[in-house]
Amino acid sequence: MNKVMDLDEVIEKVQDGATIMFGGFLGVGAPLKAIDKLVEKGVKDLTIISIVNAYPGQDFDIARLYKNKQVKKLITAHSSTCQLALEQFKNGDIEIEYFPMGSLVEKIRAAGSGLGGVLTPTGVGTLVEEGKQKLLIEGKMYLIELPLKADFAFIKGYKGDRLGNIQYRGLAINTNPIMAMGADYTVAEVNEIVDVGGIEPECVGTPSVFVQAVVQGYSFDEHKQVYTDLWVNSKQLK
Repeated sequence: MNKVMDLDEVIEKVQDGATIMFGGFLGVGAPLKAIDKLVEKGVKDLTIISIVNAYPGQDFDIARLYKNKQVKKLITAHSSTCQLALEQFKNGDIEIEYFPMGSLVEKIRAAGSGLGGVLTPTGVGTLVEEGKQKLLIEGKMYLIELPLKADFAFIKGYKGDRLGNIQYRGLAINTNPIMAMGADYTVAEVNEIVDVGGIEPECVGTPSVFVQAVVQGYSFDEHKQVYTDLWVNSKQLK
């Protein structure tokens, strides 16, 4: 099955009110072209799931969705990197639901693995445990964290083949492999699309069974230039 698709065709599937996972960590390993297309379409009332909220600023990563007022709810472990999101939360325009970072990752993994939930001691005795079931196991208390699933996951890979196998490079391996598992429809935006066999089996970070569409993102050279320009303009690089 050839899973290579045009990005515009994929974005047409996303409707108002969708729940979307976005791979990446502060913009690193983020599906930038897909985010831009979602902004262009203007789909609204989104629930977005991001391990750490957008890269600081208003015109990069998922911050663009806040700027365009497309977000209804954010599920995250850390939100203060995006001032726009915090302002909208204070104004009552969006809802934010927090989970400890490890718990959030495990909730997504549980959804992709078909598990009924995960047990964790993190959050016991704090506000995190409110409304959750607890189990006492061998004298230690655990919270039951339920699986977290999305309608769509937009992830970022280095290479993708026509069957949907994905190879990662560098720090893009952060949240992308987990989020690829946790959605009904996973879209892998990649730097390079290759023929089947163009990715060594031991380099496959996400197998094709989890991916419904492979789309062309920036080429690797373009990708490097985007981040170089970003970090130079923000004075993190000279």
